[in-house]
Amino acid sequence: MILERLADKGITLPDPPKPAGSYAPVVLAGNLAFVSGQIPLRDGRVAYTGTVDDSNLEAARDSARLCAVNVLAQLQKKIGLERVQRFVRINGFVRSGPEFTSHPAVIDAASDLLYEIFGDRGRHTRTAVGVPSLPLDSMTEIDATVQI
Repeated sequence: MILERLADKGITLPDPPKPAGSYAPVVLAGNLAFVSGQIPLRDGRVAYTGTVDDSNLEAARDSARLCAVNVLAQLQKKIGLERVQRFVRINGFVRSGPEFTSHPAVIDAASDLLYEIFGDRGRHTRTAVGVPSLPLDSMTEIDATVQI
């Protein structure tokens, strides 16, 4: 059912990106799954790079949405999306300068996708912060904690 909802939105989950370092993409602990930070990779390349400002807000939102898709791809590979009981928390990081203050609007794109796909199970707590740099020049990064 979850994969059907994704398909209805035109989303096909990719093969999840491989870790860019010495860490696990998903760790299970009790009834929680912790998904490592996902950047906006598409076909093995970073799709959205650079610093976010008011002029590229929509690209930044697309970047955050792609990060959420990669979170889902990691969960699908590790446990299957049907096992997700609820998204507990996501942390969103936006590469931006000190003058940019619309971090929540950027990360809303990821939050909205999770709610659209999972309904109330997609509602979560969240952090949305600005940072001066992200791995591989990524525009955004998102990690997640999920109850299974």
